[in-house]
Amino acid sequence: MCSTSSRSRRARASTASPTGIGKPVRPRSGFTLIELLVVMAIIALLLTLAIPRYFGSLERSKEAVLREDLYQLRDAIGKYYGDKGRYPESLEALASEKYLRKVPVDPLTESAATWVVVAPEDPQKGGVVDVKSGAQGKASDGSVYAEW
Repeated sequence: MCSTSSRSRRARASTASPTGIGKPVRPRSGFTLIELLVVMAIIALLLTLAIPRYFGSLERSKEAVLREDLYQLRDAIGKYYGDKGRYPESLEALASEKYLRKVPVDPLTESAATWVVVAPEDPQKGGVVDVKSGAQGKASDGSVYAEW
């Protein structure tokens, strides 16, 4: 059987530092610099994959909103013409006469003042026969925004 002195020596030896001198060894907690760098590299890699997809989907959603706004504007112009027998004088007339709640903001230019108004051939029939976006550039499908 072991004596009490040998047990206490073993207990002291297990908590001693590797050199046998100094404070007892404690388990270290936390991350090393290499581990942090690896995690940061993985996050950076994931961001390089996600960010272009995010901005691509953002542009596609703006294009979808533009198509819907043009549809709503053209539908309101058609209803106005059907009711009154002439085209509205301006886009604001559609809103003031309750064919639209308000003139929508062009999602690409972020302004309601950039809509390009197409006038009818006969000025006696009104001022707005069609509307187009004032945005410059091309859509993701290659078409020009101003031709929508």
